Amino acid sequence: MKDMAAPDSLPPLREVVRKHGLLAKKSLGQNFLFDLNLTRRIARAAGPLDEATIVEVGPGPGGLTRALLADGARKVIAIERDERCLAALGEIAAAFPGRLAIIAGDALAIDYPALVHEYVSQGPARICANLPYNVGTALLVCWIESEPWPPWFDRLVLMFQREVAERIVATPADRANYGRLAVLCNWRTRTRILFDVPARAFTPSPKVDSSIVELAPRADPLPCDARALTAVTQAAFGQRRKMLRQSLRALPNANALELLHEAGIEPTRRAEELDVPGFVALAQAYARQH
Repeated sequence: MKDMAAPDSLPPLREVVRKHGLLAKKSLGQNFLFDLNLTRRIARAAGPLDEATIVEVGPGPGGLTRALLADGARKVIAIERDERCLAALGEIAAAFPGRLAIIAGDALAIDYPALVHEYVSQGPARICANLPYNVGTALLVCWIESEPWPPWFDRLVLMFQREVAERIVATPADRANYGRLAVLCNWRTRTRILFDVPARAFTPSPKVDSSIVELAPRADPLPCDARALTAVTQAAFGQRRKMLRQSLRALPNANALELLHEAGIEPTRRAEELDVPGFVALAQAYARQH
């Protein structure tokens, strides 16, 4: 079956993988997505694309890359650590002249604002990616903690394992999934799960299903120092079953009871009961003490 997500000059992805010997590496968190309907659906979820520059992390052989370009992305910046995939991505670049920039390197070491400044001359920058499982959460936290804010991207459309997606969008009403990641993400963005992707759609198939998550930056999030919020949430959820008067003792050089009093929070509450504004109030109080 011809690959509808790319020009006729490009062979189907499965042929590309065989040609270049691209067996997915577990050490790189790789799971390749060949289903054209799904890659096109993900690309459409990141739209409109015609004026956008898309940053894609971990493109692998380029299934989603093809879909983004075929659906009209003005430019795609693909960041790939696996040198084996670079030749396959080069073939896509040749089929879409001037629209695909390939960056060989570690996504965790990229200076994203500088990268976007170099490649984006007009239109918004946006991140759309099937993130490698082993670095997805770390990358997300890096982007959420971007300074200045509003950030260099106008939206994040990302694939995570379903359990991670549920932790991103969780509220105190979902105590099993509510934690530090939910607080950080919902402090600065509006989050929602768009749709699920079954494990069987990937090669090799992971043990769990995945989900596409959209994170839209808030123009005016509650004022807060990101480092203080990270410290407070780490301490609070590090002992989530304990009352905050106990768990916040893990904060260095801080008096838990004084922090709670200053933030207007009852010492007997637990981390899973506190909403985002409550954690922001705690972080503000902690920042004032340091």
